[in-house]
Amino acid sequence: MDFVRPIEAIVPGAQGRVLEVLARTTDELNLRTIARLAGISPAQTSRVLPRLAYLGIVRRREVPPASLFSLALDHVAAGPLLALAASRQSVLDEIGRAASELVDLPISAIVFGSLARGEADAESDIDLAVVRPTHIDEDDDSWVDGLESLRQRVRDVSGNQVEILEVGVDDVAHKLTSNNPVWADICREGRVVYGRSIDELREIKVG
Repeated sequence: MDFVRPIEAIVPGAQGRVLEVLARTTDELNLRTIARLAGISPAQTSRVLPRLAYLGIVRRREVPPASLFSLALDHVAAGPLLALAASRQSVLDEIGRAASELVDLPISAIVFGSLARGEADAESDIDLAVVRPTHIDEDDDSWVDGLESLRQRVRDVSGNQVEILEVGVDDVAHKLTSNNPVWADICREGRVVYGRSIDELREIKVG
């Protein structure tokens, strides 16, 4: 999934870009503002908006000398468009839900990388750090199967490749306070979707 422009990914071209802009705001916008935010020309925008208004998904209000446009929130297509616009948060929620349903629960599950930064497109991997409890060995069959089912579930709901970085709870505090660039990124921008916070993980004492 393209989480940067999710609507345009499903509705390609200028029409998708215009809908993307309108789905991300409750404000009424004039044509030139829509064109600028959508990254298309005013001429393209002026061709797209009348069609969307005709379909009823866009509302047009005349405020001479300008026309103002907004998404018609009561339209049957508005719900799906808003859901697409919120797809990044939806997939973060789903990753947390999937982690919470594992037979062997992790201490924490943290999304990092491009999805955490809000920069993930269709070519991006979803990066997930999973903290393994002390009583579970890393080669435990049930644990390994659980991680694979988690990977597949996230793949199914997003369409993106999934990379899981696994670490034992006894090692996580050291990793988070090291100079390793991956763990520095996790500290700086990681999104905890299940379990203990990054601050709590930093404070775990070994032994």
